[in-house]
Amino acid sequence: MNTEVIEKQKETATAQSREHGGEGAGGKGAAFSISRRMALLFAVACGLSVANIYYAQPLLDALAREFGLPHSSVGIVITVTQIGYALGLFLLVPLGDLLNRRKLIPGMMLLSVIALIVAGTASSTAVLFAGLAVVGLLAVVTQSLVAYASSLAAPSERGQIVGWVTSGVVIGILLARTFAGVLTDIAGWRSVYLSSAVLLFFVACILLRSLPREHRDQPRLNYLQLLQSVLALFMQERILRIRAILALLIFASFSILWTSLVLPLSRPPLSLSHSAIGSFGLAGAAGALAAARAGRWADLGFGQKTTGIALALLLLSWLPIGLLHHSLLLLVFGILLLDMAVQAVHVTNQSLIFNVRPEARSRLTAGYMIFYSIGSAAGSIASTTVYSYFGWTGVCTLGASVSALALLFWACTRRG
Repeated sequence: MNTEVIEKQKETATAQSREHGGEGAGGKGAAFSISRRMALLFAVACGLSVANIYYAQPLLDALAREFGLPHSSVGIVITVTQIGYALGLFLLVPLGDLLNRRKLIPGMMLLSVIALIVAGTASSTAVLFAGLAVVGLLAVVTQSLVAYASSLAAPSERGQIVGWVTSGVVIGILLARTFAGVLTDIAGWRSVYLSSAVLLFFVACILLRSLPREHRDQPRLNYLQLLQSVLALFMQERILRIRAILALLIFASFSILWTSLVLPLSRPPLSLSHSAIGSFGLAGAAGALAAARAGRWADLGFGQKTTGIALALLLLSWLPIGLLHHSLLLLVFGILLLDMAVQAVHVTNQSLIFNVRPEARSRLTAGYMIFYSIGSAAGSIASTTVYSYFGWTGVCTLGASVSALALLFWACTRRG
């Protein structure tokens, strides 16, 4: 498992941190921080990249009609993308600790452009699934950007910077539904992926010219050792294990809502358009923005309190969400609560684990986000299956149960 290599790196990083007053962010201990303008660019790039995974959620009914997929199994469209994403987290994100991220990040985004074009021009389910799997594989550039921003940030601002950049991720996830819904109503579902390819191409070109230089010591590992060290880090760091399981549970709950939401909204008696369905993502984005300060709270030592309060709100959110057929206003309120809670826990999770091993942030990100992807994929397929048998009440019961499990897990592990 290369534990000896990791322990040696940990000792070196600790020595460097002491030498420079505890500042290990920049590789050589330099006390500098990423500019707000650059943090905004990172957030935009993250949002555009991660949105590619979620465009299909408000389009499930359109894709089912186009390719003849039954509603009980149409969630496989999301699951295929999430499987690709999970593979990318393990196979590609750790490369950020080994290769030059100034070239790695734009390169992955340009390859994503090609995959988006394949998905947008697919004429069969096999081609669509292949394109979406590669889209998911390369969308992990988002996590490389988050780890990169964390490395550039000064230690006193790391949680805050992670909060800003991660807000771009969550807003991208949520506004993907609005973007996809409006474009589908105007020009069909294929225009969603083709338009994303154009936007991503321009952002990749900007990043290619704008990404700042890193000053860090390169790990003395080959690619296989790098992958093995991801597993070793997971075994060694308790906080990584705890926060990874929390990520699995909160994003399963998140995906249970957003994957299945299109189904009751698009059917009688509501029969909303794709644009109207996508607009619910605006409420989610507002909730995510409301939780952007969670990283700052983690910097101040309130990570556990923030987590507990957010998980309680996550559980509570399913009550108004369950009243969808009685009031869309209550649904919007529930979405605000749910997305605010998920964002707060997610930002806090990353803020805490990034302080564990400064020299291995990409690998820590990979280990953590693999569980995020597992939770998202499981939530997607479970929600559409449950909806086909038990309707919206069944979906909400499932989401509340997963949220309660997350709160219970946190309560059992918050000490020690």
